[in-house]
Amino acid sequence: MNIAKLALAAVGIAALAKAAAAIPRPGPVGNKAVPQPAKPVEIERYMGRWFEQFRYEASFQKDCEGVIADYSLNPDGSVKVVNSCNQDSLEGKYRQSSGKAKVVDAATNAKLKVSFFGPFYGDYWVLDHGDNYEWSIVGEPSGRYLWALTRDGQPSTEMAAMLEQRVKAMGYDWSLVRQTQQRRQ
Repeated sequence: MNIAKLALAAVGIAALAKAAAAIPRPGPVGNKAVPQPAKPVEIERYMGRWFEQFRYEASFQKDCEGVIADYSLNPDGSVKVVNSCNQDSLEGKYRQSSGKAKVVDAATNAKLKVSFFGPFYGDYWVLDHGDNYEWSIVGEPSGRYLWALTRDGQPSTEMAAMLEQRVKAMGYDWSLVRQTQQRRQ
């Protein structure tokens, strides 16, 4: 009887360890004082395709290249989110994840909650964006996540430099940034 209990306990511990390994792990804090969003967001203009230029590496995006986010409005006013990437290289295995976001600050539309795992939502703050929605800087209040997105997969050198300077001015630690490879269009 004791051997059976030990075997059952070992199986249970192994299952818990496997489940714990699947939980996304946040990276280090790269900004201890994340600013509030700089300006309101017109949700309809924010919809469409975005190409990730750089990010703080996160376990759920580890080694992803060619990262693309597609946003569209659902009939109920929430946002359909489809993120895709290629694992390890631009020719790597294709991965896609679908989720849902909802605006939580109707005064600015700049703060959303996004979920890829049922009832579990995380913060998605549009910290700043171009006047014509040609670029966007996204973060959240813990300072552990950061994304810079553009409408063009290969933005100009000037835009890339501006995004770098802007995130530094917001207080983000540039040494934690991981550049994202994108295909030539």
